[in-house]
Amino acid sequence: QVQVVESGGDSVQAGGSLRLSCAASGYPGCRDVMSWYRQPPEKGRLFVAEIDPDGRTKYTEDVEGRFTISRDNAKNTTYLQMTSLKPEDTAMYYCKRDLSQSTNPWCESFRSARPLGYWGQGTQVTVSS
Repeated sequence: QVQVVESGGDSVQAGGSLRLSCAASGYPGCRDVMSWYRQPPEKGRLFVAEIDPDGRTKYTEDVEGRFTISRDNAKNTTYLQMTSLKPEDTAMYYCKRDLSQSTNPWCESFRSARPLGYWGQGTQVTVSS
């Protein structure tokens, strides 16, 4: 089974740093796009950053220059390095795995099974002023 598990959330002071980890398992050999979303209290879930199989990244303007997403394919782990944290960054952070379209029927079947991707349970980040 495809599994996504986040870790690293904590309570920190404004200006501090934190690194989140996302361990993804299952369906080896299939390319995927990993991304981070966050959901502040009483608000909707918003995109934060993503990284494709080749290492290309995208960020929301809110975190540009402060957050860095990276991946270690050998460890099947994606990271979100957060610096200069602000109280506005307080949220539940979620990791999502999206299997890429593939000519390999095996990988494509796994992608089709979850058209909305595979989501983790989240890890809480709290930034105090």
